[in-house]
This record gives sequence, structure tokens and C-alpha cells, in this order.
Amino acid sequence: MKLLENEDIRLRALEPEDLEFLYKWENDTTLWEYGNTLTPFSKFVLRQYLENATLDIFEARQIRLIIEDKATNKPAGTIDLYDFEPYHNRAGIGILIDESFQQRSYATQAMELMKDYAFDFLKLDQLYAFIPMMNVPSIHLFRKCGFDESGLLKNWNKTADGCTDVFVYQCFK
Repeated sequence: MKLLENEDIRLRALEPEDLEFLYKWENDTTLWEYGNTLTPFSKFVLRQYLENATLDIFEARQIRLIIEDKATNKPAGTIDLYDFEPYHNRAGIGILIDESFQQRSYATQAMELMKDYAFDFLKLDQLYAFIPMMNVPSIHLFRKCGFDESGLLKNWNKTADGCTDVFVYQCFK
């Protein structure tokens, strides 16, 4: 089996053709509470991001890959390594699956492929994620993929209703 792909999906670099998908996902306000997005992204800004997405992870300290459905060659979501720290051998990980591709195990498959890439290719020792407590599907996903809860950040993220706690999950090589 090739690195970054299996029978169902492949994790691939961003392409200019991904602009419409990124625009849709980044501007979905229902997802903003799960991350740190505060304002919409313009197509201009996203086009610039795509043009600069050629930097490698050691230079950019992050990488975003498209989760592509191999049967249709359509983007099913994104998976990111962020806050990459080569000295400490760790990175944060985040994932988004488009609503039309959910319930197909693509998130689990993408997480396993990214873990293999991070641990076996990049030689990282750990991955971590910050998951708001109301994001129950992500909590289940990360647990299923071998992440353990290692901490709780109280009142960490603002929400429409005030603040929410955020769990810290870690997975070690």
C-alpha cells in the first residue's frame, strides 16, 4: 500500500481546483465553534493560500491535505498537521469531512493514514488535538483512532452561549 492512500481514499496536496471546496468549508459558520475561525475567508485570500501551500512542513510548520474519494476523485474533506515542532517531535492534528461524505469511515481512514505519515515518515513521537466538549463525533473519532484524553482546558473557547471546555487528546507513537 502506498503512503497516504488506501483502497477508498488518498490524502493529496492542495490544488487550485480545490478553491470552491475550501471556500465552502472555511465559510461554514456552523463549524466555527469547533476551531478558531472568526471571520469569513474571501476567494482571493484562499487563492493566495493555495498559491503558498507549496511550502514543505518544515518551512511552513503545517500541512493541509485533501481527503479525496478515490472512486469519484472528489474532495471529501481536509486533514491538517499544525503547530509542527520537529525539535519536540510533535504536531497538532485536525480533520474535516464534508457532510456528503460522512458515515463512510473516511475520517477514521484519513486519521490512520495521517498517523502513519506522521509517525513513520516524519518520525514524530506524538500527535495532539484540542476538541471542544460539544464535538462528540470528534471525541469518538479520536478515541477510536488511539488518542487518549490527557487534559481539560476550562472555558477555553468562546461560543454563542458563553464558553466551552476543550479536551486535549494525545496519541503517542
